[in-house]
Amino acid sequence: SDNGFFEVETPVLIKSTPEGARDFVVPSRMNPGQFYALPQSPQTFKQLLMVGGMDRYFQIVKCFRDEDLRADRQPEFTQIDCEMAFVEQEDIMNVLEGMTKTLLKDITGQDFQDFPRMTFADAMQKYGNDKPDIRFGMEFVELNELVKGKDFKIFDDSELVVGINVEGIADYTRKQIDELIDWVKRPQIGATGMVWIKFQNDGVVTSSVNKFYSEEDLKKIAEKFGAKAGDLMFLMSGNADKVRTQLSALRMELGNRLGLRKGNEFAPLWVVDFPLLEFDEESGRYHAMHHPFTSPKTEDFHLLETDPGKARANAYDLVLNGNEIGGGSIRIFDKDLQSKMFDLLGFSKEEAEAQFGFLMNAFKYGAPPHGGLAFGFDRLVAILDGNEVIRDYIAFPKNNSGRDVMIDAPAPIHQEQLTELELKLDLKS
Repeated sequence: SDNGFFEVETPVLIKSTPEGARDFVVPSRMNPGQFYALPQSPQTFKQLLMVGGMDRYFQIVKCFRDEDLRADRQPEFTQIDCEMAFVEQEDIMNVLEGMTKTLLKDITGQDFQDFPRMTFADAMQKYGNDKPDIRFGMEFVELNELVKGKDFKIFDDSELVVGINVEGIADYTRKQIDELIDWVKRPQIGATGMVWIKFQNDGVVTSSVNKFYSEEDLKKIAEKFGAKAGDLMFLMSGNADKVRTQLSALRMELGNRLGLRKGNEFAPLWVVDFPLLEFDEESGRYHAMHHPFTSPKTEDFHLLETDPGKARANAYDLVLNGNEIGGGSIRIFDKDLQSKMFDLLGFSKEEAEAQFGFLMNAFKYGAPPHGGLAFGFDRLVAILDGNEVIRDYIAFPKNNSGRDVMIDAPAPIHQEQLTELELKLDLKS
């Protein structure tokens, strides 16, 4: 409010759209056979506010997504939703970073310097995910050139061999190491195995693959890691994307086990330059990495015609302690560019008009450059209290099956209500 933002309430009964998570739908009695949807976010409404001349908007708003639940996810949650007109990415990041610094100072009493920034590509290469916890090290080290060609088939046949160095745990027993290997082999992680290298306190470097690598080879690998006596290295291999995800899970697990993820320490970070699109093998088409209204970076416009998968988004996420607490982007505000985006996402002209014609028509009258960001309020509150389970910060949360166990919902409704709504349920089929 001090920065000139106006609070505007947007509708809760809106139109279902095919992008993003599944919608919760609400039948309309007055329009038989037609349905409202509960908003996954106020995205299109806040863009319309910008087109309509509202320069700065915010709202503390309930959002609804019919998706599988996790510790940090609920079917209904709260956002601090913001949008600004006549801005570039830097303007939005500065304003919202200022708000986050104020919150952190109020809660911790500490002053925070400007938040570091990292590209999506660097985050994936160094940490294996796009929301890295930078309170501790264990950055990834890629080892292809050092480990291939030594007749160790597992490494020779892998697209990527990558590892982390864990300081001060070279005294781990074989039983402790085997337990970690079993942990990464669980179906949730999906690794086929893991190699370890110990830089022992007496200076000797040994490993689980001594048969293939001499001590001199192992010392070169340890040197690449920057390891010192007392450190233990873990190496994983396979498909590049999969192995980075698996090693990231191990890194976070070790961070928890070793007490490196302290709830009273805060390490905010901006992640920028996300891919605009991701290709879905199953459907054979592109999906928006964020949502269909995210603008590509100006210098990547030409890639939409030649190589859409390489285009970067004018998007940014705010990460705190390994969790995304907010995400946003500069929006497309040009009708032709938005139409091109819908084409890339596989919408026919008719589908795009039916779903988003109201926004495209608004663009005809001249839309300002605009963008915004939404904070996950429940998640932010949990993390500021040193926790990651948002259920503990929501009154009457849903369980893992999406049920409210206090009032026993969802529940069947009376036949009279179904008749009024002109709905028929065939539960047998």
